[in-house]
Amino acid sequence: MHITRATRLRFVPFAALGLTASTVIAGCGNDEMGAAMDELTGRTFLSTEIAGAAIPGGGPLRLEFGEDSRIIANAGCNTASGTARLESGRIITGELAMTLIGCPPETAGADEWLGALFAAEPEWTLEDATLTLRTDNGQVTLVDRTVMDPDRALIGTEWVVDSLIERDAISTSTDLEEARPTLTIDEYGRATGNTGCNNFNATAEIEEDRIIFGPLATTRMACLPGRDEIERAVLQTLSSTTVSVSIEAATLTLMTDAGHGLRFYAAQ
Repeated sequence: MHITRATRLRFVPFAALGLTASTVIAGCGNDEMGAAMDELTGRTFLSTEIAGAAIPGGGPLRLEFGEDSRIIANAGCNTASGTARLESGRIITGELAMTLIGCPPETAGADEWLGALFAAEPEWTLEDATLTLRTDNGQVTLVDRTVMDPDRALIGTEWVVDSLIERDAISTSTDLEEARPTLTIDEYGRATGNTGCNNFNATAEIEEDRIIFGPLATTRMACLPGRDEIERAVLQTLSSTTVSVSIEAATLTLMTDAGHGLRFYAAQ
């Protein structure tokens, strides 16, 4: 089974990212800056059009604005995170932490592209769901992720497992792709699906960001080699009675209090 382990963040020098220290620009009050940041906080944007140098590998640029002025950016390779200020119509970042993973050759320049964008302290404008970043070298147009790629409905969607989550790792495998475990919850609170080997059914009570599963009933077929481990992982999560649930676009994640879980994608 191929294991993709969590990657630690480390701080890297400004020069490695092409970033510079931020400078306070006079004439922009704290109230004005706070109101501007409020427009962006809690939103994620995806690039749809780039005028100027293209992102190596094609991107897209994903830009997330979190609480406490936190910013997370990814252009197809490593992820940069830190804080940002909105001053005089520009986005100004401080020191960013960046993951250090190996990327495919075609995306090898994506990190430098990302660093150059923020080193230029881009001007920004927001109109409805469209965020535009402008520098002397080009322009990036981004659209709110909830408009471009809205969250799928939990109820009525067939969800297919693509990753198994443990405390320190997320894993996938050819066996998992072929087994294709599924979960569907209908409007009457019935959960049905397949473990990659056996069919199951249970009740499912949804409470805000949690699902309370009733006892699972499963068929008793013998599993193909490699599928028994997948079935155990699926049942470990779905038999945990209460799991936390989160949905972003076409991805559903179920997590238990013990730190294991399942990641699904929405079947077309």
